[in-house]
Amino acid sequence: MTNTGELRRRTAELLAAYPPATTDRLDFLRARFDAGLAWVHYPEGLGGLGAPRSLQAVVDEELAAAGAPDNDPRRIGIGLGMAAPTVLRYGTDEQKARFLRPLWTGEEVWCQLFSEPGAGSDLAALGTRAVRDGEDWVVDGQKVWTSSAHLARWAILIARTDPDAPKHAGITYFICDMTDPGVEVRPLRQITGEAEFNEVFLTGVRIPDRHRLGEVGDGWRVAQTTLMNERVSIGGMRLPREGGMIGPVAKTWRERPDLRTHDLHQRLLKLWVEAEVSRLTAERLRQQLNAGQPGYEGSGMKLAFARLNQEISGLEVELRGEEGLLYDDWTMRRPELVDFTGRDAGYRYLRSKGNSIEGGTSEVLLNIVAERVLGLPAEPRTDKDVPWKDLAR
Repeated sequence: MTNTGELRRRTAELLAAYPPATTDRLDFLRARFDAGLAWVHYPEGLGGLGAPRSLQAVVDEELAAAGAPDNDPRRIGIGLGMAAPTVLRYGTDEQKARFLRPLWTGEEVWCQLFSEPGAGSDLAALGTRAVRDGEDWVVDGQKVWTSSAHLARWAILIARTDPDAPKHAGITYFICDMTDPGVEVRPLRQITGEAEFNEVFLTGVRIPDRHRLGEVGDGWRVAQTTLMNERVSIGGMRLPREGGMIGPVAKTWRERPDLRTHDLHQRLLKLWVEAEVSRLTAERLRQQLNAGQPGYEGSGMKLAFARLNQEISGLEVELRGEEGLLYDDWTMRRPELVDFTGRDAGYRYLRSKGNSIEGGTSEVLLNIVAERVLGLPAEPRTDKDVPWKDLAR
């Protein structure tokens, strides 16, 4: 079984064969994947060694100390946090071999084609259709709030393949090539002035059946793996103390005594403690992941993430007074990543408003926590056994 000493030996061999100072970044990342040091808990041949997930930190620390490049995880977060675990669990051997390596190295960016204009909070009500035509599926529909669609080569897509089945039962999960004919990406300009999100129109897009993940009609179950990993990746990210949104506020408080009031001090202390509790809880959640698949606890973490970000950013704007009303740049851009801490207070305040919508609305997550974590009675559902085509829309 792979242990800490073995991982350090393998990492040293990688660094000796591919010195970071003289090796092309992409060549190094490919070599790291092939050595099983990309995500050590993945199987051998797929970027891992079948080792405990907790040992990934050993590799990361050794490589960081040597100045090795990383794979820019924030830019490819959807691929790493959502697509990869789903492909690993439900993909064929051919799919795993084709998609995981360029996904991890960042050569191919991924996006998520789930939400629709009429199916956001109630995702299972989606209406994008996929109709079988020989060895292909022909897909027509519209998706919305798609992060990184303007950069992506591949997308994870759920579509309705059986309108006669109840809404959760008639969905199938696909991998869609974003460069194929019939895929149109349009920017959605946000309150921040940027367009990190997009709407995607699918018109007669042909997806080969070999790019289907899971069985026909079993897409909702496959999608649950994606959604649980999404919420963990959003709410359970690893942060140092005063990492994330609380950091800039604490820094301003220390450096600008002229802005302080007793009331603001009390509010800052409360939010600082909550941010630290959330950070430590996220660490515990990651430790639970070492033993298996993510559970519904990730929904609770994502809930806390959204609420804290909105409260902290509101406090920061208030703390800065008139300065907090300033905004650095309204230029329309289509960024590669979201930078919460690298921008000003106005950006953080506006952008955090989306935290309670993206990755599952807070209202939906409250239901998940109530029913699946606390075991409370489920809300009555009148549409549970009704064919999708008969639902009111």
